[in-house]
Amino acid sequence: MAKNRQPVLRRCKTLGLSPAVLGYSKETNRKPKQTRRKQSEYGMQLAEKQKLKFIYGVLEKQFHGYFVRAERKSGNTGEVLLQELERRLDNVVFRMGYANTRREARQLVNHGHFTVNGRRVNIPSFQVRPGDEVAVCEKSRSSEKFKTLIEQNGKNPTPKWIEKAADAFEGKIVAMPAREDIDYDVAEHLIVELYNK
Repeated sequence: MAKNRQPVLRRCKTLGLSPAVLGYSKETNRKPKQTRRKQSEYGMQLAEKQKLKFIYGVLEKQFHGYFVRAERKSGNTGEVLLQELERRLDNVVFRMGYANTRREARQLVNHGHFTVNGRRVNIPSFQVRPGDEVAVCEKSRSSEKFKTLIEQNGKNPTPKWIEKAADAFEGKIVAMPAREDIDYDVAEHLIVELYNK
């Protein structure tokens, strides 16, 4: 399986992202280089696509598949694309506070620490739907790792489309994610324009 092994802070700086979006508390001390070259329209579109791919940890082939699926559905293609990415199980685990970063959430899902509707799921790209219940497996609840994660992130607010008690090991998807729930700056219409060329 292909993995993105780029340094996170350097990539954040290149894409103009805050590391906090990815769950990292570190900030870079390096000053950005002053460039006078104006970015082309294609450059802006490509940067937005790379930003979204980097945030969710998705490679090109899988990202293109999400775009094709979003295009087939009714509604604004850009917003549907964001919904598809937000509904990934690894992202839901991160949003619920069971992991500090999306990369860590992906690893925990791969190791089989989570169930969806009582069934163990170890596929990070699994799409959750409204009504699904995501929970930490019974065996994993007693581990020190999850106890500390619940203590650290238990008080953090979850998005409106996820219902979860403060110190609970389970939560419920109550609605589809809305555009307002996206807490980072992305121009999804540029991605749609890029793919429609």
